[in-house]
Amino acid sequence: MRNTIILIFTMLFLGLYSMFFVVKEGQKGIVLRFGKVIRDDEKNPIIYNPGLHIKYPMIDTVKNLDARIQTMENQADRFVTLEKKDLIIDSYIKWRISDFSRYYLATGGGDISQAEILLKRKFSDRLRSELGKLDVKSIVTDFRNKLMADIRESLNYGTSENYTREHFNTENNLNSMAVLGIQVIDVRIKQINLPTEVSDAIYQRMRAEREAVARYHRSQGQEEAEKLRALADYEVTRILAEAEHQSLIIKGDADAETAKLYAKAFSDYPEFYSFIRRLRAYENSFNKREDIMILKLNNNFLPFMNIKQDY
Repeated sequence: MRNTIILIFTMLFLGLYSMFFVVKEGQKGIVLRFGKVIRDDEKNPIIYNPGLHIKYPMIDTVKNLDARIQTMENQADRFVTLEKKDLIIDSYIKWRISDFSRYYLATGGGDISQAEILLKRKFSDRLRSELGKLDVKSIVTDFRNKLMADIRESLNYGTSENYTREHFNTENNLNSMAVLGIQVIDVRIKQINLPTEVSDAIYQRMRAEREAVARYHRSQGQEEAEKLRALADYEVTRILAEAEHQSLIIKGDADAETAKLYAKAFSDYPEFYSFIRRLRAYENSFNKREDIMILKLNNNFLPFMNIKQDY
């Protein structure tokens, strides 16, 4: 009897425990009954927000799906532009689940890797199609933001030549990510590179162009240097000539002033004139060490050396 009561309480506890389920923060929950998503009276799937909820035990199954914005990094891939040039583009996509019921059914039970495979396939197709309409300059400069916006719109609302968001039925468009229950938040190109073989050729051409420019500037610099050097030589010659001319003028004036002073001194002091003439005669006569002159003691040529002579 006691074991029966314990068994009944255990079954009741397990039954009550299996009635409750928890949806964690950042997730949304859907309940499947016999493998089908439970819907309300308007056939819309019932979505459970984070918190504690109740379900039928044994027959209901809960599936929690990540409701946060996901970031999918795309590996660098090769694309062809309008002028048939290859580009290596690295990109990423931000997306989230917009319809949990569709997402669950389209991805085989909410498998996020399956969702990213489908999303990457559609993104690569749309990016390849859009890049084929633009040249390299437009891709890297003017139309890059518009390109990203067009790809995001085409992923969310499908492809059509002249579609508008208001008139385009996303639910019926199999080209849109809405059929998978996915909303693309943002599409960005992180990096655009040229293939290695193209990059090497471009770098070689750029190097040749830069070297040609460098040679041109060197020749211009040498020409300017020659002009400046010739101008400097001319200025040096002109300045030296002017200096020589001024020095000759100054020297001539000084000689004239000297002669004038000598003439005045000689006229005022004849003895001084005689003394100066004798000194100059001595200087001219004994300007070398080996010169020898033999004179008499009473000779008038050496009156200052004859101490006995009264001069």
